Amino acid sequence: MSFSVGFPNASGVTIGGQSSATIKALNEAADDAAKQALGLDEKNDGTVRTGPVGVQKDEKKPDNSNQSIAVKVLLKRMQELQEQLQKQQQQLAAAEAASYPTEEARTATVLEIQNQIGDTNGSLAQVTGNLVKQLAKESSSGSVINTTA
Repeated sequence: MSFSVGFPNASGVTIGGQSSATIKALNEAADDAAKQALGLDEKNDGTVRTGPVGVQKDEKKPDNSNQSIAVKVLLKRMQELQEQLQKQQQQLAAAEAASYPTEEARTATVLEIQNQIGDTNGSLAQVTGNLVKQLAKESSSGSVINTTA
C-alpha cells in the first residue's frame, strides 16, 4: 500500500514557521558564511586537493595524466559527493541552529538531514571502493599511474 501527499500550493508550506524561500535563503547565507570562514574561493576549478583547507593555492595544470576514463569519472563523482556532503553538513548546522515550533519538528528535520548525510557517506564509500579496485586493476595490468602532485 502506498500513500502520497500533494500540496496544491507548495510555496505556502512553512517549516518551523518559515517559508521555503526563507529556509533556502538561510541555507545559502550559511553556505556563504561557511565558505568565508573556511577561506574558500568563490571559484571552484574542480580539482581535488588534500591538506589544510584554503591553504594551498596553486595554478591549474593541464590534465595530461595516464589515468583511464573510468578513474577520471570516479574521481569526478567522488568530488561531486564530497561537495554534496559539505552542503548537507551546512544544512544540518543551519537546521540545528534554527528555531522550531516543537521539539518533534526539530528532531524530524535534523534526523532527515542526518539520513541524507548517511546516504551520501555510503555512496562516497562505494565510489572510493570502486576507485581502489579500478586503480588496482590498472596497476596490475601494467599501465602507469601518475602519482605526481
